[in-house]
Amino acid sequence: MKKKTYSILTILFVGLASVFLAFKPTVQKNKMPNIVYILADDMGYGDVSIYNPQGKISTPNIDKLAMQGMRFTDAHSPSSVCTPTRYALMTGRYPWRSRLPVGVLRGYSRTLIEDDRPTVASLLKSQGYQTGVVGKWHLGLDWEVPQGKQELLKTENYGIKTEMNPEDIDFTKKPTGGPQSVGFDYSYILPASLDMPPYCYLENQQLTEQPTAYTKGNKLESGYTGPFWREGKMSPSFDFHGVLPEFVTKANAFLKKQTKEKPFFLYIPLAAPHTPWVPTKNYVGKSKAGEYGDFVQQVDAAVGEVLKTLEASGLSENTLVIFTSDNGPYWRPNFTEQFGHAAAGPFRGMKGDAFEGGHRIPFIVRWPHKVKPNTVSNATTTLANLLSTCAEIVGTKDAKYNTEDSYSILPVLLGKTKQVPNQPAVVHSSSIGYFAIRKGNWKLIEGLGSGGFTEPKEIKPKVGEAAGQLYNLADDVSEKNNLYEQNPEKVRELAQLLTAIRQSKKKLVLN
Repeated sequence: MKKKTYSILTILFVGLASVFLAFKPTVQKNKMPNIVYILADDMGYGDVSIYNPQGKISTPNIDKLAMQGMRFTDAHSPSSVCTPTRYALMTGRYPWRSRLPVGVLRGYSRTLIEDDRPTVASLLKSQGYQTGVVGKWHLGLDWEVPQGKQELLKTENYGIKTEMNPEDIDFTKKPTGGPQSVGFDYSYILPASLDMPPYCYLENQQLTEQPTAYTKGNKLESGYTGPFWREGKMSPSFDFHGVLPEFVTKANAFLKKQTKEKPFFLYIPLAAPHTPWVPTKNYVGKSKAGEYGDFVQQVDAAVGEVLKTLEASGLSENTLVIFTSDNGPYWRPNFTEQFGHAAAGPFRGMKGDAFEGGHRIPFIVRWPHKVKPNTVSNATTTLANLLSTCAEIVGTKDAKYNTEDSYSILPVLLGKTKQVPNQPAVVHSSSIGYFAIRKGNWKLIEGLGSGGFTEPKEIKPKVGEAAGQLYNLADDVSEKNNLYEQNPEKVRELAQLLTAIRQSKKKLVLN
């Protein structure tokens, strides 16, 4: 009797277990997050109203993103001008390691990213991501040359330090190098800045319209402000006011094609609010900071449209969104006086400078269920850290993605640390090649003057005078009190560390 009861119970248990297992949902591994990286162009720390409530510009969509995620107060671009920062963002290497250590490319420049160089896009593509870029490229295109001029391509670094002559380009042929050659499945780009010819779009590296028209330029006497653009080739239907709306349309089209079955990476390097300052009619007069402020508010609306598409597509919950800028604003002191708006916030200088205003930027990260909402981080970070951060997110240990100057900020995002682990310092370079290094509260600038667009940009020290600048940002965030001569040991320490980083061929690890 006991044996029979035991047998019946066993049968019942096995049967119930079988039923339970049959209806138990399959356990799935954590899905990789989608990544949307929005890079504004020349947008200052003080242009985002959550960073600068006293400013004359309103950015409700970016502010909302910050309240939904983490807002960084000490984030920096690797350079204070366009091309170098984009190189570092994509490769995880400081821009002075490239073939263009100082300066920017132009619209007829050739590809700056070296052949087979690992990038954020190639990393994520290798992990099964659909990758796309929509916006201002400014990293060069390997334009084709006409028959009989192939010898030009044999010149070392041809089209890098000096752009190609447009007469030496066959625009009917697809460039051989560009977004597709560095890991992007889809691309819709403007070749360079919106004030640099050629004024045209390329989709998947193919011109959408031949640049057969010509512009004499606009507001050439404005000092690189307002609706300024240079003369040069353009596509007949190209509309400067329509570029920002066009990029939003194309970015949203990419997002609408995505599904929850495959992760995606969308890089959106906007061409605004860089010159020309061309807000559309419905944004004119919306800010209290002139054409520039109006254009910034249109950028904010563009960010809002992208976020709305993510939400409507049901993709937001598994999407990491980053909003930032490629460098500080081009905002001269007379504009600050005229409008009462500090585009660089409390920081000294502007775009191009070694001063904080040249490279201290807004940086906001939203990642539902991972990044705690409405948090603020004082971690010092740089845009070069994207590659290592993505590598840690997807879990790859491939050594080729362990680049010289990229350190993962994932532990900061997850609230595990307050500073970026293992990062020895951050290094910035100015438009004329000044180096600045930041470690802790201390910042050393190798040279006198701004090193960029603020006058005087370069000062030759007299005999016995300080040769550089040293600031303690803890109590002098505006860099007014040069402590170079009073702290020779700190100068020596930072100078030696900067030399070590510059000479290192691999990621520097300090003992």
